Amino acid sequence: MTLARVAERSGLNIGYLSQIENEKAMPSLDALGEIAAALDVPMAWLLVDSSPAPRVVRAADRPRSAAGDLAEATEVDGGTSRDLCIIEAVVPAGHRTGVHAHAGDEHHVVLSGRWRMTQGEHTLELGPGDYLAWDPSIPHDVENIGDGPGSLLIIYPRHRRADLADAKA
Repeated sequence: MTLARVAERSGLNIGYLSQIENEKAMPSLDALGEIAAALDVPMAWLLVDSSPAPRVVRAADRPRSAAGDLAEATEVDGGTSRDLCIIEAVVPAGHRTGVHAHAGDEHHVVLSGRWRMTQGEHTLELGPGDYLAWDPSIPHDVENIGDGPGSLLIIYPRHRRADLADAKA
């Protein structure tokens, strides 16, 4: 976007914008707000010198846990996410979590296998690529009804650290 266009959209003088761009003038917070609005970006973007590096968790470095023969749970995000917990649960054929309930929104993406997901009076069968979201404060059960192991990606708020039974639901 040209300085002329930013000046037009922000109501600021083009000469003043040029001085800001060339570090010859220090804009007020009000001016930064007008510039951010003109550029359609959050004002904070104009205050950050650099962006943080992307966080990478290698598959081999993911925390893993297991509960007997019921499932293996892998914390996909490795605990790096501030607001979400992402778990991959691998469950043998014929196994289920048992009816349980807990707090926090919960989202599921079926990676492999066939699943029966029951919540209250609702029962659904899902397969690879299907997505389900529910309020886990309503009693629910998850069962692998496929012929072999199945895997789910489970996403829930980070503030609710799940035990393995929660991670599989």
